[in-house]
Amino acid sequence: MSFYKIKELPIMERPRERIKEVGVSNVSDVELLSVLLKTGVAHKNVKELSMEVLKKFELIDLREVTIEDLKKISGIGEVKAIELLAAIEFGKRVFLRPHESFKKLDHPAIIYEDAKYYFFDKKQEMFYCYYFDNKQKLIKRKMIFMGTINASITHIREVFKEAYKVSATSIVCLHNHPSGDVTPSKADISFTKNLVETGNIQGIPVVDHIIVGDDRYYSFYEENQI
Repeated sequence: MSFYKIKELPIMERPRERIKEVGVSNVSDVELLSVLLKTGVAHKNVKELSMEVLKKFELIDLREVTIEDLKKISGIGEVKAIELLAAIEFGKRVFLRPHESFKKLDHPAIIYEDAKYYFFDKKQEMFYCYYFDNKQKLIKRKMIFMGTINASITHIREVFKEAYKVSATSIVCLHNHPSGDVTPSKADISFTKNLVETGNIQGIPVVDHIIVGDDRYYSFYEENQI
């Protein structure tokens, strides 16, 4: 089966015209992707190209697709691959990035809601620190390191090095468990203990350590472990 060229389709069957007529939420995945890809190639129009992409990748797979993955499809060059990845990432940010109105983050649940975008779909552990002033107003968010948590003095030093840079008076640490299970490991507990002890010595308390999982979190503060 072969499609007509887009310009040969009836006007109201063309993807852009369909969006104008019925609204963006009421068109098919193929039509949405056709608008993003813009054009086909000599041997296939943009709707055929879009169908080929969606046949190769489920929508959920497109979260992790790479430029090289896309370029394996005939008709997808580097420019189209980059434009598609940019559209996917922009969509993530629109729906998942925290709103900047969250400035006074004074409860673990609110901090979790603010932070979960940064851990979305990550396949390895990421360790972030939120630095606060004496009114519990957020000064800065920063990723300190990637990889499995341990009691590394180097990692702890980096946490407090940044705190001094921004004149923070308290810190909340966060990291994710890619498995989705937020139960703290022995390494998590040991690392948290070292963080808290160092914070007390430095006069910049670590007031919480939050483990982020799949739609849930564990707060050392809420569990009276800090």
